[in-house]
Amino acid sequence: MKSVPFTQLHVFLVVARLQSFRGAARELGVSSAAVSQSVRQLETQLGVVLLNRTTRSVAVTDAGRRLVEEAGPGLAQASSALQSVSAQPGEVVGRLRLSVPRSAVSLLIAPVLPAFRARHPRVEVDVVVEDRLVDIVAEGYDAGVRLEETLERDMVQVRLTGAFRFVVVAAPSYLARHGTPQKPEDLLHHECINLRSQTTGTYYAWELERGKRTWRVPARGGVSTNDELTSVRLATEGLGLAYAFEPTAQEGLRTGQLVRVLEAYAPGVPGLFLYFPSRAQRSGPLRLFIEVARELTAKTV
Repeated sequence: MKSVPFTQLHVFLVVARLQSFRGAARELGVSSAAVSQSVRQLETQLGVVLLNRTTRSVAVTDAGRRLVEEAGPGLAQASSALQSVSAQPGEVVGRLRLSVPRSAVSLLIAPVLPAFRARHPRVEVDVVVEDRLVDIVAEGYDAGVRLEETLERDMVQVRLTGAFRFVVVAAPSYLARHGTPQKPEDLLHHECINLRSQTTGTYYAWELERGKRTWRVPARGGVSTNDELTSVRLATEGLGLAYAFEPTAQEGLRTGQLVRVLEAYAPGVPGLFLYFPSRAQRSGPLRLFIEVARELTAKTV
C-alpha cells in the first residue's frame, strides 16, 4: 500500500472526534468541501469506508474506529514532537551544553542563568561543573568557561569578567596562632591547604609576583582538596592558608572571616572567558547566552 498522507489522516481524526464535517472545517480553518474531499481521498487509498454520513449526522465505521484507536495516539505524539522542536517567529528552540569550573558557578552561572531562562524558556541548558581542562569539541559541549591563559589559540574567546587577582587568604585565628607570612618564602613554613589538579592529580604551585619577579612556591600542608571553594571554606575554619582567585574568597573577606596575606605579591589575571571553536559553529542558543551574559556580568562582576 502507498504511504498514507498524514494531512488527510489528521483531517479524518478531527472529523471523527467532532463527528461533524462543519465542526472540523471550523477547527482546521478550511472549507467543509475540502474536509470532505480529504476524507474521501483517504478512504479511496485505504479501500474502506471510514465514516457513515447523512445530511444530519456523521458516524465512525468499525474500520474508522480501529484507525482512530491505533493511529490517533501516534499522530498526536508526532504532532506534539514537531511542536516541541518548532519555533515561533523570533523564538529560539534548542539546547546549550556548557563546561564550567566550580569557581565560576556563583560568579557567572548563578546570576546569568535565571535571566536567560526567563527570556528564552525553550532553550534547555546543561551546565557541567568540572575544574579539569576539557576538549569541548570532542566531549560535545557548545562552549566552556575558563581563564584566558588556559585557552587554545584557535578558540573564539568572549570576555565575561574583568581582570582579577589570585590571593593568599587565612582566618584571623590561624594568623594569631602561627603568625603572618611576610614574603613568598615564608609559605614554606606555614600550614597551606594543598590544591590538587583534577586533570593530573598533582599539587598546584602557588604563583606570586611583584614587579618583574615571579615565584612558584610549592606550598604544602596536611589537608588537600581538588576544589578551590572547599579550600577557601577550610581556610575560613582556621585550618591553614588558601590560595584562590579573589572573587571566590570575597564573602569571607567582606565579613572578616578571612584576611589577605602577601597582598603585595598577588598576581593579576585577565579574567574569565567563554570560549567555543569558531564563529561559524556558534548556535542560536549560544549567541543568545553570550548576549545575556555580557549584559548581566557587566553589572555584577
